[in-house]
Amino acid sequence: MDWSEQRYWNDIEEGAEVPPVAFPLSVYRLVVEAGANRDFNSIHHNSEFARASGAPEMYANTGFLLGMWERTVREFIGLGGSIRRIAGFRMRRFNTVGGTVVVHGRVKSKRREAGDALVDLEVWSELGGETTVGPGIVTVALPVRS
Repeated sequence: MDWSEQRYWNDIEEGAEVPPVAFPLSVYRLVVEAGANRDFNSIHHNSEFARASGAPEMYANTGFLLGMWERTVREFIGLGGSIRRIAGFRMRRFNTVGGTVVVHGRVKSKRREAGDALVDLEVWSELGGETTVGPGIVTVALPVRS
């Protein structure tokens, strides 16, 4: 990612794709993430415990999944943009160890509101071709090219 590049509201077109970002879910990554956000519930880093709770395997927690959405959106909007709102973030299926979660998005709409240049991005996560989180709407503000 070249963080010196900035996306501007003027250049956004409705229907444009947000480039997908892939997140491989290894045991190591789940354990490190659990430690980073202090979510030590064993369902997120212990297969036996997760299966005993009814899950198919240990799985990514909410903070990790939200972080995946934020990273994907941040790479699209650049450092000069800001995330204003996340709506419709719904976990539909487990995001289990050994798989790769891919976060997708597309530009749903853009508008000017109270002096802000806003864009609504439809965002969702997939694992094995099935939607696991979302779809939801992430509203972002972008700088305007003068």
